[in-house]
Amino acid sequence: MFFDIKFSLFKKKIGDTVYGIGWLPLGGYVKIAGMIDESMDKEQMALPPQPWEFRSKPAWQRLIVMLGGVIVNVMVGFFIYACIIYSQGTPKATGDDYKYGFGFSKTLEEVGFQQGDQPFMINGDTLDYAMNLTMHLVVRDVETVTVLRNGAPVQISIPEDIGDRIFQDGANGKAEFRYPFAIDSIVPGMLADSLNIRKGDDIIAVAGEPVEYQTDFSYAMINSVKADVPFILSIVSNGNQRDVELNLSQEEISKGLGIYTTVNRKEVANVSRRTYSIGESIAAGVSRGYWTMHDYIAQFKYVFTAKGAGSLGGFGTIAKLYPDTFDWIAFWSTTAWISFVLAIMNILPIPALDGGHVAFLLYEIVTGRKPGDKFMERAQIAGILILLALMLYANGNDVYRWLFE
Repeated sequence: MFFDIKFSLFKKKIGDTVYGIGWLPLGGYVKIAGMIDESMDKEQMALPPQPWEFRSKPAWQRLIVMLGGVIVNVMVGFFIYACIIYSQGTPKATGDDYKYGFGFSKTLEEVGFQQGDQPFMINGDTLDYAMNLTMHLVVRDVETVTVLRNGAPVQISIPEDIGDRIFQDGANGKAEFRYPFAIDSIVPGMLADSLNIRKGDDIIAVAGEPVEYQTDFSYAMINSVKADVPFILSIVSNGNQRDVELNLSQEEISKGLGIYTTVNRKEVANVSRRTYSIGESIAAGVSRGYWTMHDYIAQFKYVFTAKGAGSLGGFGTIAKLYPDTFDWIAFWSTTAWISFVLAIMNILPIPALDGGHVAFLLYEIVTGRKPGDKFMERAQIAGILILLALMLYANGNDVYRWLFE
């Protein structure tokens, strides 16, 4: 456990294996005898090969060893998901289970969605949980979405670049269920506080755009309010309307007014839960794990954009994945997701990762030629440098966001 650069906190040999705890908590490792890895132990490799060493085994056996960690990561993720599904079931709420339908971004409006649409089918198949619509549009191959509009089904054709467009919109591009706009609380010191807006007041229009639902308010703030351009905010307090003229900078618009809304979810969303037997939960856990990996891989293309590269994160980002208040289901769901992510990242064909070793072993199996030790040493160094650069960049993003956002 952890890295033991120069020294270990604890080390004990049991049989032929040395177990230990390092001082640098950035992960852990297994150093296999007779293998060129990131430890760069040239002294051991200079000795005559021993029959029990890694390098003395057939390529197919070495391949199984190198795939072991990835396989265990995947199996652990499957197991956790199966347990969660067995104990909690899965949510079920199609479009018409949302009383007021959904609010859509301008990008989705341009595609053909209308405010209040109730999505219930994707590519002709029932969308069991309508809240997953945005995720499907971003990472799945969606050709059509069928919605209920005023009680009648309407099919919307989805363009191929919809995922890119929503990704560029960020949080402003998602679809979310609507509920009547009602002010629950005000953040002290924010703009709404200075305007003397209080719980029970109502905002009925922003920049000429009427506000009935919470999505109307966010839509108007995103699309109708422009930096350094005056607009009218219409507020009703105790039955009396007052119009306030505001002129906000881009930074003030980004911060928002400091208003929290309230909703009784049971009144606006009829969410039920499907239960599973042990056998069904295993199948469902494997299916959910498969789609988790599929969706994560599908998002890789966004990493190679300016916005995607800027969103990469390190240890701080991973820590934020877990909720501030401990919750068993959230904890295990996140743990399963991280296990799948580790499997995918470790199988990437980068030297120093398991995937790099797998790539070299496949080359050996196909060609019958084993890469030379010198080549493997240089490949390991190159791989370590790539991984260090990625780690520094990702954690640098965390530090930048902590300091400036």
